[in-house]
Amino acid sequence: MRHHEKRSFWKFFLAYFSSVALLILVAGHFYYEQQYEQRIKDEHFAIINYARQLKMHEPTTAKDINHTVVMKQIDNFTMDTLIITDTSIEKYIPANKWHTHYMLISKDRTRFDARIQALRIQIIAIQVVLLMLFALISLLLTNNALRPMREAIQKLDKFTKDLIHDLNTPLTTIKLNLKLLEKEPSLKENKALNRIEKSSYEISELHENLKILLEEDTFQLVDIDVCLIAEELVRDYEVIYTNLHFTLECSPLQSRLNENALKQILHNLLLNACKYNTYQGSVRIYNNGKTLYIQNSGTSIENPERIFERSYSEQSSSGIGLDIVKRLCDAMRISIKVDSTSKGTTFSLTFS
Repeated sequence: MRHHEKRSFWKFFLAYFSSVALLILVAGHFYYEQQYEQRIKDEHFAIINYARQLKMHEPTTAKDINHTVVMKQIDNFTMDTLIITDTSIEKYIPANKWHTHYMLISKDRTRFDARIQALRIQIIAIQVVLLMLFALISLLLTNNALRPMREAIQKLDKFTKDLIHDLNTPLTTIKLNLKLLEKEPSLKENKALNRIEKSSYEISELHENLKILLEEDTFQLVDIDVCLIAEELVRDYEVIYTNLHFTLECSPLQSRLNENALKQILHNLLLNACKYNTYQGSVRIYNNGKTLYIQNSGTSIENPERIFERSYSEQSSSGIGLDIVKRLCDAMRISIKVDSTSKGTTFSLTFS
């Protein structure tokens, strides 16, 4: 199961199962309360029956009930009053019509506590069985509910893979012909050719991003020194963006990652740091522990909280680069954040 499928699967499963589990737990609680009250009523009835037997001079068979006669004044006396202590259940019953003497009937709580404990165990056992049953039902329902989506994703992935494969030939042809045209002196300053070259470069970048993204669920993770990859890319960008000042201050930073995906993440972030920088600006790459920072001196981002959204873009960019960066980071459990001020923008990557 792929990464996004797993997320959808567990979200649907937890939504269904948690609602059913809550219903089972609440029903169990109310059933326990009802049964507890019934057990109290049974104890109350046993005490009243014992008092009746005493008054009727009938033999009593209850071994866990005893009584004493006390002389006391009880205000607002009612026959419904039942006193529950830590060791016994007690009740006062008038011994005469003037309510000056009372029988204090006391029933030991041992059997009552045993019955309540057995009730708790019974309810918990039933709840556990029901939760396991509904967990299985939730798994089956979730799997069936996501099957159409899974089939649609598989078809879309196949189409995307075919599309990427078929783009290789025309893209390579365009690049080769552009190199041939660049050799013509009369075409060196041709604006139309420059626009074609720029567009072919953007298509090439999109092609590479999509190719890496399709490998998201089959990443092979190995131990990598992030700083070595960053140093390799910085050397390439120093050749391309000669008007920018690059600073690399990176000590060894080991993490378990996919090398191609990491290169694409750093490539997209460095490309943005260069493209949207000021003339004679700076790009600084440094780390602090497990966090790598890519900082530029360009203009600030208007809405940094939306920069990773697929549909959002600033400064006439397509927006797909940072969306792919975020997805690749999520796939490799890299925490990415952005901080943008009037002095520039800093992307931070925290590696697990």
